[in-house]
Amino acid sequence: MGFYPLVIDLTDRPCLVIGGGTVSERKVLNLLEAGARITLVSPVVTRTLADLALASQVVWWRREYREGDLKGMTLVFAATNDPELNARIAVACHQAGILVNVVDNQELCTFNVPAVVRRGDLQIAISTAGKSPALARQLRKQLEAEIGPEYGPWVDFLGEIRPLLKSVWPNDQKRREELLRRLAGDEILFRLVARGKEELAKERVKQCLSLPPV
Repeated sequence: MGFYPLVIDLTDRPCLVIGGGTVSERKVLNLLEAGARITLVSPVVTRTLADLALASQVVWWRREYREGDLKGMTLVFAATNDPELNARIAVACHQAGILVNVVDNQELCTFNVPAVVRRGDLQIAISTAGKSPALARQLRKQLEAEIGPEYGPWVDFLGEIRPLLKSVWPNDQKRREELLRRLAGDEILFRLVARGKEELAKERVKQCLSLPPV
């Protein structure tokens, strides 16, 4: 089975999590971080999920799954402790063209959730196509040790530089791309941003690019 790596914007998108255990809890927390609108379907849920529902961070339908629950959903997690029910949910999603992830059943999934290293807007996803989640987690830990929290502000800084370059060279994309590559590899610039000295970093950018003061 071939999987195409994709980063999807779930901001304010309706997502359904079916099941109320610890696996569902992890799915819900990750979806919340992505800004999704979450509906949870399960007669019983973990304490954390109940608290999230009480705080109106998720909508909790306190009952068993019904076929109509899929309507309008962008993606679905089938995470009940009933494999036959999970399979039935997956088939319904396939027929409706809805992305579905079925816990512990790779064959029924139309998408997988990778292990992710997050540093602000920087996200590094590691996938084994469901063959070895343990290996994906191990690699994530290695990357977390190598790529520290300073990369979050670094990504933000580089993002701020792009409009500047576009204003100076609006019709020269090739030149802008080359300059961005140079800046992304500038170790001194990286250290300045990591230490919170962004104004000095901006001055260095102007010097590197021979730009006049703004």
